[in-house]
Amino acid sequence: MLNQLIHFDQEVFLAINQGLSNPFFDWLLPILRNPYTWAPLYLFLIIFFIKHYGKMGILIVAFTLANFGVSDAVSSHIIKKNVKRIRPCNDLVFKNEVNIRVRCGSGFSFTSSHATNHFAMAFFWIALFRRRWKHTLWLGITWASLISFSQIYVGVHYPVDIICGAVLGILIGIGVGYLFRRFFPDFFKTNQLQETTVST
Repeated sequence: MLNQLIHFDQEVFLAINQGLSNPFFDWLLPILRNPYTWAPLYLFLIIFFIKHYGKMGILIVAFTLANFGVSDAVSSHIIKKNVKRIRPCNDLVFKNEVNIRVRCGSGFSFTSSHATNHFAMAFFWIALFRRRWKHTLWLGITWASLISFSQIYVGVHYPVDIICGAVLGILIGIGVGYLFRRFFPDFFKTNQLQETTVST
């Protein structure tokens, strides 16, 4: 059963990594998965949270950083170091079939830390803001999904790495969002009051 799952995972990987090859993706997706691409967004959000919410904004930034720290620690330092799955671009048997579009890296493959971290951040922000800004849900999911998908396309992760990383990130993001709601319920009451005022 495990061998069948691994074979299916490799087939789906090749369907994306090779089957979807085109010059536009070759240019775009390595950019999307590069953390420096999103640095201006992160800086904007930090400034926006603090400027718009004051002391509560500082707490949002702190929880965002803690959320990232937990997701990265669980994925990179606990799961990867115990599962020890080789990346497709480093697999001595399989890598000849892989289109490697970025530096492969020496770390392990399962789970994808890109997927875990970005879905964790997306769902933490969704937990905080989805009732205030209705587009937060689809924007967050689309953002995290594109970054995660690019990891398969460039050749550094299998689809199962991405799916499991995304599920892990979603659970962590929702969990941290629950803690924020538990410790700071007034933040959500303020948002609901503002929404009621706008709707009336």
